[in-house]
Amino acid sequence: MWHFQADEPAIDVNQPLPHPEWVAVPGSFNAQLMGPQYTDRVGYFWYETHFQLPSSQLKQRNVLRFGAVTHAAEVYLNGHLIMKHKGGFTPFEGEINQFLQAGDNDLKVKVSNILDNTTLPSADYKGDGQETYRFDFYNYSGIQRQVIIYSTNPSYIDQITIPYETDLTHTTVKPEIKVQGDFDHAQVTILDQTKQVVAQNNDLTSPLKIDQTHLWEPGNGYLYQLQVKIFAADGQLLDTYTKSFGIRTIEIKNNQFLINQKPFYFKGFGKHMDFFASGRGMNLPLMNWDNQILNSIGANSFRTSHYPNDEITMQQADRLGQVVIDETSAVGLFIGFNANVEVLKNNQTTWNTLDTTAAHQLAIKELVERDADHPSVVMWSIANEPAGGQPGAREYFAPLVKLTKELDWQKRPVTFTDIMRDDYQDDQIADLFDVICLNRYYGWYSNHGNLKAAEDELRDNIIHWHEKHPDKPFIFTEFGADTVPGLHSLEHSPYSEEYQVDLYKTYFKVFDEFSYVIGEQLWAYADFHTQDNMIRIDGNLKGVFTRDRRPKAIVSLLKQRWLNK
Repeated sequence: MWHFQADEPAIDVNQPLPHPEWVAVPGSFNAQLMGPQYTDRVGYFWYETHFQLPSSQLKQRNVLRFGAVTHAAEVYLNGHLIMKHKGGFTPFEGEINQFLQAGDNDLKVKVSNILDNTTLPSADYKGDGQETYRFDFYNYSGIQRQVIIYSTNPSYIDQITIPYETDLTHTTVKPEIKVQGDFDHAQVTILDQTKQVVAQNNDLTSPLKIDQTHLWEPGNGYLYQLQVKIFAADGQLLDTYTKSFGIRTIEIKNNQFLINQKPFYFKGFGKHMDFFASGRGMNLPLMNWDNQILNSIGANSFRTSHYPNDEITMQQADRLGQVVIDETSAVGLFIGFNANVEVLKNNQTTWNTLDTTAAHQLAIKELVERDADHPSVVMWSIANEPAGGQPGAREYFAPLVKLTKELDWQKRPVTFTDIMRDDYQDDQIADLFDVICLNRYYGWYSNHGNLKAAEDELRDNIIHWHEKHPDKPFIFTEFGADTVPGLHSLEHSPYSEEYQVDLYKTYFKVFDEFSYVIGEQLWAYADFHTQDNMIRIDGNLKGVFTRDRRPKAIVSLLKQRWLNK
């Protein structure tokens, strides 16, 4: 538990917080504390904790690491500013020896949950403590992932990346290993899943060979381990680090998505990190429960909508053979996005209003750097529902697609999710991407309650998109209907569980008509919290599960379809 309070002029980094509450870390402060001064406040907040260190540890190199702080952080150790970071969903760290002391240490973190036209996610902030959000989920904030201090010798392994080449039987691993400081010799070992040595070198640069490769497959997450050790001249072990990796190939060919040269059909969800009390904070029991649910209904994939998930979630996806579309926090890149479509005036467009390029580049860099060796990650989604049909969109996205490819040694496919309001007639960017991902709400936001018209509209939309991009496969990454749990209707009226079942049956019927539709990820896995507005009664209710993971009627249909598809 940490001390926490909203910012005030009297706060002095050299003194204890004057009026603190208690909050759990990791966790979202605005899910734990009651009252509008926390749940509605936009601005700055302070965290404080103390930790003890023995004098012997000061001889080591000590690093303070945050899994994520949403959305910006200034970190103070014993009254000294030691690091800053912007971006709420990726880790950051720094060496702290200069200001460490034996015994008690005071750690404070100043957190901002302000989003504006320069940040990801993007929002409209007037500087008065009020936000106009351009996305449909609650702005949970705070220290939402693990905080740790780790120690190394002055000579240490700084970074490991694990490129490889494989023909699915024989694999050559070409690790890229960065070491800081002096060392005499090294050892690099590959271990299989039973901890048996399959390859070993006594230097950091030589390739390692694996014969009879065990492939990482969807549903069967076979993992190797790369173990690196560095030694002093007298044989003393200076540092060791072990990193898991899986071996698989990805290819898009003949409008199919091939994993290990076999067609893969995406079955799953867009999935928020969202729960009572923990908010968007890392919640390992919930993650474990969700993984069991996904497996039980035949889901094989999810999208990290709309931000990078925590590192343990990604590690579990590797182990379980889950397939992941890994998404940046680039959401809200659409001026005028809200439930009631507003008209843009005075020639204002998204791309002459936003200044998010630097934040977007950093988000891509940090995501790819963190997740490049996860075999579960088969595609990068660099934006959710941007204004892809407005002037300037192509100039904005072309360099970002190029950057993503340059940073990723695997050159994985890159995508974005297309908003329904920017349809094939207006789109300026889809040809830049490898897979076209469509978010469509026919039968809900369009032709509400009229599933026959929705079916025709959906089919027509697929045909027209394919005519425009005949060489690209399509995944439907969002589609669904708000459904009040327990609401039943003999007429199958909107908001009833019966209507949700009928809508999904309609979509599935149409999807199955087209071989180039290669996936269905429903929106959403579970109901989730949103900002309050006239169409959000107790949040977004498009989940096939309630927020506390009770199944709605649609789950039986999904299980029947997915376990047999």
